[in-house]
Amino acid sequence: MWMYLSLVNLLIDGIVFCRALAGTNAHGWRDCVTASDMCNQDPQCSSRYRVMRQCLVGRDRDTMLANRECQAALEVLMDSSLYDCRCKRGMKKELQCLQSYWSIHMGLTEGGEFYETSPYEPVMPVRHPDVQRLASIISGMHTVTPKANTCSEPGKTCNSCLDAVKACNFNNTCKKQRFTYIATCNRPNDCVRKRCHKALRQFLDRVPTEYSQQLLFCPCQTQGCAERRRQTIVPSCSFEDKVKPNCLELRKTCRQDPLCRSRLADFHTNCMVTQHTASRCPTDDSYRPCLASYTGIIGTDMTPNYIDNSYSNWTVSPWCTCKGSGNQEEECESFLVDFTENMCLRNAIQAFGYATDSLFYKPEPVPTSVPGFETPGSFSEAAANHTDIKTDPVWKPLLETSGGYDGQTNPKGPADNGSLCVFASVWVLLLSLACSWTQHAL
Repeated sequence: MWMYLSLVNLLIDGIVFCRALAGTNAHGWRDCVTASDMCNQDPQCSSRYRVMRQCLVGRDRDTMLANRECQAALEVLMDSSLYDCRCKRGMKKELQCLQSYWSIHMGLTEGGEFYETSPYEPVMPVRHPDVQRLASIISGMHTVTPKANTCSEPGKTCNSCLDAVKACNFNNTCKKQRFTYIATCNRPNDCVRKRCHKALRQFLDRVPTEYSQQLLFCPCQTQGCAERRRQTIVPSCSFEDKVKPNCLELRKTCRQDPLCRSRLADFHTNCMVTQHTASRCPTDDSYRPCLASYTGIIGTDMTPNYIDNSYSNWTVSPWCTCKGSGNQEEECESFLVDFTENMCLRNAIQAFGYATDSLFYKPEPVPTSVPGFETPGSFSEAAANHTDIKTDPVWKPLLETSGGYDGQTNPKGPADNGSLCVFASVWVLLLSLACSWTQHAL
C-alpha cells in the first residue's frame, strides 16, 4: 500500500512542478497569474494575500501602510513568488496578471513616486551594428534615404502613410481589425471612448507590428501625409475632448486603472532618456522597446498622438495641459516633456522612418494583384481613408487570419514549457514504477 501512496505523491509533485514550470518563460520570469495560484496553495501566503487585497480597496498607500495588519501582510508577500513575477503584454489573462502585480508593488512604491517600475517582461533589444549610420540619423545628417522618398515615379514624393494603409488592406488580420476599430471610433455624434479605446488596443495587440507601426510611424514629407498619420487613431474620439485636463490629474486617473498604470510605467521604463547610448534610450541602441511601449499606451486614458499635421517638426503628447498646476507646475512640466521633448522616442520614430534594417523588420511589399482585390495603383484616396470605410466594398471584414500568426503580439513559435511538463511527468511515472518493481522483487 505504501508503494502506491508513494506513487501518488510523486505524481502530485510532478503536477505541481509542471504548473510552476508552465508559468515560467525562457528568461526565468514567472507570470503573476501562476504566482498567484502558487500563493493560494500556501495557507500563510493565501491568507496574507486576501488581507492585502482588502487593504488596497479604497485606500491610498500611506493609509494602507498605517494599518499594522496590512504592513505585516506586505512583509510576508515580499518573500513569496508574487514579488518577482511579471506580465506579458497581450497575454490571455493580462488584466488579472497586472492586478496581482500591483497588489504588492502598489504598496512598495513611494507615496509620490514619479516613475514606477514596469510590470511587463523586458523586450529583448536588437543591437544595431552600424553605429555610424545610426549616429548620422540621430544627428540630423540625413545620409540615407527615408522611406517617404522611395517612390516608383522619379521626382515624386510618395505618401508613405497611404501606402501603409494599402499594405494593411492586403493583410487579412490588419484589414479586419482596422475595420473594427474605425467602425467603433468613427462616430461623430455617438462616440463611446471606452469602446473606442478597447478596439484600438485589440488592433494593436492582434495585428503584426510590421503593419500597425507602419500606420503609426510612417515618415512624411507633406502636410497631407502628416494629417493622415495624425488621423490614424481617429483622434476625434480616442484622443481629443472638449476640455484638456491637467496632466497630473490625468496621470492620477491613469494610475487608478491597472492596465493604464502598467502601460505608462512601461513607457517610462523603455523610453526614459539617457546620455549613455547613441539612441538616448536605456536599452543599448535599440528602439524596439520604446516604440512597443509607446504603442502600448494608445487605447488608455493616457493615449498620446501627434498634436498637429507638421511633418518636419512634429510633436506627440497626451491630451492634457499644465495650466493651473499651481505649485506643482514643475512636476507637471517634467511629466509632459517625457512625451513632447523625449529624444529617445523622437529618435525611435525617426529611425523607423529611415528603415534601419537590422533594427526593424522589412515590410512585405504590396502585391501587384490579388484575386478579388484592386491593385495598389487603383486604390483611391477615399478607399484608403477611414472616413469612407462604411461605403467601400474593400472594407468587408474577413474572419480568417493570416498564416503563421496567432492573433496576438507575436508570430507562432515553438511549443512552450508544456512539453517539458509532459516529459517530466513521464519520467516521474517511470521512476515510480521502477522503484515499485524493485521493492516487489526484494
